[in-house]
Amino acid sequence: MASTACFLHHHALTTSTAARSSSSQRQVVSIKPNQVVICRAQKQSVQEEDGGAISRRLALTLLIGGAALSTKVAPADAAYGESANVFGKPKTTDFLPYSGEGFKVSIPAKWNPSKEVEFPGQVLRYEDNFDVTSNLTVTINPTDKKSITDFGSPEQFLTQVDYLLGKQAYFGKTDSEGGFDSGAVATANILESSTQTIDGKPYYFISVLTRTADGDEGGKHQLITATVKDGKLYICKAQAGDKRWFKGAKKFVENSVTSFSVA
Repeated sequence: MASTACFLHHHALTTSTAARSSSSQRQVVSIKPNQVVICRAQKQSVQEEDGGAISRRLALTLLIGGAALSTKVAPADAAYGESANVFGKPKTTDFLPYSGEGFKVSIPAKWNPSKEVEFPGQVLRYEDNFDVTSNLTVTINPTDKKSITDFGSPEQFLTQVDYLLGKQAYFGKTDSEGGFDSGAVATANILESSTQTIDGKPYYFISVLTRTADGDEGGKHQLITATVKDGKLYICKAQAGDKRWFKGAKKFVENSVTSFSVA
């Protein structure tokens, strides 16, 4: 726009020189208003351009702001002890549902199926990828009992299925340290027992800490839940070593056992 103004000004001077008459003053006078008008028009066009640019920037700002408001952003915050979902990706679950022969249970996602058979009537066994001491088993055996309560108290029931805890293989004379009785190399202590009702059916829940004289894992936490249905005794047992128990295995063992139910 600046070059156009210079051209018009030069043209005005040429015209006034070529005329060289008494009317040249009138021509100059008539040209100056044109120059002023041109300047005003030039200034107005700049303002229009600036205004147009501002309007375009404002429209673009509003468009971006509207898009930001209409976009849903996944929350990145997390509860204490959980990792933040920073990138909005779906979180993987720690457990996988399993449906078996008349029962349901949640299996830790990082545990693998095992073909090892430990107990009679065993229909399922999973174990930890990194430590086979942490495992879960489900057994189904026939029974003449109509309800789990027909076995007596939870403690009395445990004495009838004590094979689940592992029986002592050594029966020689020994005096082990660590509070073991003379001649004993293993012990079991009931930490908790209760009766729960699920869908109108009673379940026994028992928590046991077993220890051996060799101090393996500092002992084993073994959780058992059991019920009776249609002449069958259903037992779910999960366990973990004492050291791993307090390093996070407790959650997997407890959640698996408490999730067990018969269909």
